[in-house]
Amino acid sequence: MPRHPEAAPHTPLRNALSATLVALACLLTPCGALAAWATFGLADTGRYVSTVAPLATDPAVRDAVAAAVSDEVVRELNLAPEPEPEPEANPIPDPDPDPDPDPATVAAHPTLAPFVHDAIRSFTRTEAFRTAWEAGNRAVHDAVLHALRDDTAPRGPVTVDLAPVIAQVRHHLVADRMPFADRIPVEHTEVAVVPAGELAGLRKGYHVLDTAAFWLPLTAVVLAVTGIAVAACRRRALTATGLGTALGGALLALAVALGRRLTLADLPERLHRPAAAAVYDALTATLRTAAWLLLALGLTVALASWLTTRRPHRPQPLAHPTPSPTPTPVDAPAPSPRTGV
Repeated sequence: MPRHPEAAPHTPLRNALSATLVALACLLTPCGALAAWATFGLADTGRYVSTVAPLATDPAVRDAVAAAVSDEVVRELNLAPEPEPEPEANPIPDPDPDPDPDPATVAAHPTLAPFVHDAIRSFTRTEAFRTAWEAGNRAVHDAVLHALRDDTAPRGPVTVDLAPVIAQVRHHLVADRMPFADRIPVEHTEVAVVPAGELAGLRKGYHVLDTAAFWLPLTAVVLAVTGIAVAACRRRALTATGLGTALGGALLALAVALGRRLTLADLPERLHRPAAAAVYDALTATLRTAAWLLLALGLTVALASWLTTRRPHRPQPLAHPTPSPTPTPVDAPAPSPRTGV
């Protein structure tokens, strides 16, 4: 069938438009996956807690928690004031009072540090620690999420009260008959989890991700479908879309791996890097799965489109010309007997 004489001049324009739309769609696909992961994965308290809950049994996380809590407990024990003795009837004045005691005497119980660390480390293997771990993470996540979503929240750092967690630790140490465990103060300790100076930027970033999580994937799908529809060769455009999607998934997986390396490199203490690596891997597990799914889906679509293009076409049988019917001879009329003709 001959082509329309006006179709050829529009083919380069259609191909250029198709290539542009497909490239934009492939670029927005990993960005949309990242925004959706941050909004529907990290910003959901239930999913966040269910993600970090198994970390309570991770040895690196338990060691990091035990080290941090034991240091804080020992500090509280060292700074806790000794009980004042009852006043004597005739006190003898000190001839040389020392208004500034030696700092070494402030640490009244330096030998308790190993015992406190062992006790808290054993506490991290109990069901009570797993309960406290989930409760602490839920409290921190709720406080941060409330500060990010509520624009009318009071200005200042985002804080969380760790008194319930400290109370559970103290109860366990007292049950283990740890010396001076009953002197651990259980007060409403407000711990800042987000500085006040970073809250405004994080709030704007959260609103941007919340909007992008819906519009970026939708825009990527519309651009891909439109780019394939306007292409002069739709199979070739479909193959390019699949390859671009696979490339976006590979770049997303590479970005996750690079982010892990940079995050661990920025930690000041090397001892906490295994625990930070476990937390990072748990939080980005869904994002890594999405990256591999994009890679597999894109390669599958591209391979299927290429195979259908390379499928051999069966030659159609040539149409044989139909032989024209042989004309039937017409007999000449017999001569008339009268005329002899």
